Amino acid sequence: MLILFEKEASKSQLNQKIADKISKITKNNQVFSIYYAYFLDLKSDLDEKEILIAKKLLLSDNFSNQLSNKKYLLITPRIGVESSWGSKARDIFYASGINKLKAIEQVKLFIFDNDIDDKLIQNPQFYSNFFDKMTESLFFNLKDYNFLPPNIDKPNISEEEIYPYLVKSNETLGLALSSDEIQYLLDQYSDLNRKPTDVELMMFSQVNSEHCRHKIFNSSWVIDGDKKNKTLFQHIKSTEPEKSKHVIKAYSDNSAVISSFKTNKLLINDYNNYEYKNVQTHSVIKVETHNHPTAISPFSGAATGSGGEIRDEAATGRGSRTKAGLCGFHVSNLNIPNFIQTWEDNESISYPKRIASALEIMIEGPLGSSAYNNEFGRPCLTGYFRTYEKKIENNSYYGFHKPIMIAGGIGTIDNSNFEKKFIKDSDLIIVLGGPSMLVGLGGGAASSKHSSNENEELDFASVQRENAEMERRCQEVIDRCSNQDMNIIISIHDVGAGGLSNAVPELVNDSDKGAVIDIDKIPTADTSMTPMELWCNESQERYVLCIPEKSYDLFKEICKRENCPHGLI
Repeated sequence: MLILFEKEASKSQLNQKIADKISKITKNNQVFSIYYAYFLDLKSDLDEKEILIAKKLLLSDNFSNQLSNKKYLLITPRIGVESSWGSKARDIFYASGINKLKAIEQVKLFIFDNDIDDKLIQNPQFYSNFFDKMTESLFFNLKDYNFLPPNIDKPNISEEEIYPYLVKSNETLGLALSSDEIQYLLDQYSDLNRKPTDVELMMFSQVNSEHCRHKIFNSSWVIDGDKKNKTLFQHIKSTEPEKSKHVIKAYSDNSAVISSFKTNKLLINDYNNYEYKNVQTHSVIKVETHNHPTAISPFSGAATGSGGEIRDEAATGRGSRTKAGLCGFHVSNLNIPNFIQTWEDNESISYPKRIASALEIMIEGPLGSSAYNNEFGRPCLTGYFRTYEKKIENNSYYGFHKPIMIAGGIGTIDNSNFEKKFIKDSDLIIVLGGPSMLVGLGGGAASSKHSSNENEELDFASVQRENAEMERRCQEVIDRCSNQDMNIIISIHDVGAGGLSNAVPELVNDSDKGAVIDIDKIPTADTSMTPMELWCNESQERYVLCIPEKSYDLFKEICKRENCPHGLI
């Protein structure tokens, strides 16, 4: 392990932000400095030339004695998860000729003055202000940090009867299964005369969640004894036939497609030269919500909300390109300190500790959405923001403690690409994009549960991490394929709620097919992940797509050119 150290203390707004937080729980202002350090996990030692290159790339020097007799906190990316920074930095090192690198991570060191009390540093109320436990890990000693998670013995399926096992799994895995669904599974597995595996249970909970299947929106309604003729979804969809003159497709793909016009499009031809082609294009539109993750971690939740909407556009038909985005937020009263408004109440109902406040959401959420859009290379041009919280009788409240976070966008798709094609038996299924990580596990089911019943650790596990630069690489691969005269993409879906356990069945079900999947071929950044975790995690910036077997070499060349990972599963 090679450790390089930043030469000067960081002068960021983070210092003041944390200082303001800890001043509320300590009598004296605590003086600290923030340094960045870099941990390099190497296959073999670097030579002098390679060390010099590494120092220049990181603007750093050898690990020095800044920590000598100092008290500090070490904040690292969450153990077992390669950060998006680490992934990008590793690629840059490889491009600079340093191939001995296995992994690299940037960490923060908060170095305190010597007069700080040891008991204060060890106090969770104090040190929790220095890191985000959803995306980071904390250590009190440099020697304790390791890239890999500790080996944990995965529990074997117990030899209980099926029903108690289902009830227990529903609670421990956060499956959000209703009593009717548990009874359905009990009937099915009793017929099979075996207990379900954790893979099957987690997959069922994701595919069958409200988030993915919209059971409530597709239900029949009886209101005050009057049976309604339409479901909520039928009411929503009823607007399309009435105004369908220019609608090419709606409610049948990842985005809607509206007819447009011919335009001169700048494309790369077969000789890698740019040229204009006059093509018939159509408009792609999409709006969706990302409420639960934004409630738990506003920046990451809003960022991955925008990222997921971008992928929905790209995965429309056989590949499209997004052009511009929007974001919106609905929250409870902000209650800004020393700036309480006339409609707000100082005694506003409190929040569960796992849910961010309305003010935190409106500070971090828009930044997350705009950051993702900017890093991907798409302008976020419009949006909305509203607050509502009302006290009613019996100390009950209406409000948006669980917020609404809306992500939307508009793009273009070629006339030749707006319909997916049917998959043949010999076609290949590919995962395009970043590796699997133990993040976003159970997100589809978690977002479908009532917030009051949620388990805090399952909440944090269900929120995804963002990497807009990886999504840009995927988009370039999709663009290169979809711009060809003979698009090699047969069908494509983005990987969202439920991970591959939802995306792959969705892909093959469109063609009334099944598929044989080799779990070991799924790209992963965490070798400790179980089959259930590989199959069901919601790592972002991924697509599943089908191509003809004969086109695989061409697809590999395109991925290599764009430095975009993929796995043939």
